[in-house]
Amino acid sequence: MSMLTPPGMGGKYRITGDKYPRMRRPRNRGRIVVAAIAAVVALSLAGWGTLQLIDVFTGDGEKTSAAVRKTDCKPSPKQSAASVLPVALKPGQITVNVYNATPRGGLAKAAADELKKRGFTIGKVGNAPAEYDKKIPGSGMLLGAPAATNGPFSVLGTQLKGATTKIDARTTDDVDLLLGTAFKALDTKKDADTALATLANPAPAPSRKC
Repeated sequence: MSMLTPPGMGGKYRITGDKYPRMRRPRNRGRIVVAAIAAVVALSLAGWGTLQLIDVFTGDGEKTSAAVRKTDCKPSPKQSAASVLPVALKPGQITVNVYNATPRGGLAKAAADELKKRGFTIGKVGNAPAEYDKKIPGSGMLLGAPAATNGPFSVLGTQLKGATTKIDARTTDDVDLLLGTAFKALDTKKDADTALATLANPAPAPSRKC
């Protein structure tokens, strides 16, 4: 056995010349497998994180919008009589001056008598002033101070459909009813009473549909 023969070879591998077998370490396959698994886990975590970011910028926004829409769809509160008629007045609390602006005689007195029967307080009765005489084309006009829009106009308007309203510079609480050229008669008491009841107890506003 040559002195160059590695011990333990038993002479199986004899080295001759300048060539001899190389002793290689076995490859560590375990490290490769671990590295591959780690890479897969890292990619999975990265994908999950991306999905979470998308949910933050889209999903929560949709939930917030849905919550806002749900809030907007809450039924509106019932409308109270005070919101329609801030000053709840009865006919007896309103003083009405009745003026005839038509070419027909006797209408002012007849209308005033009927309004008195219905509970209104009657003031002056006569022909309309020159600025309105025969110049009101409709059924009539309600004329009063700016404060009259806060109740008196609404209550008196239940007695004559189609009457227009106008304010002037007076500071008193009385209201003028000027009968127009198209006036025939006040609304029937039944219709007027129904209108007054509706004014005092308005129907609730419909709820908003989602």
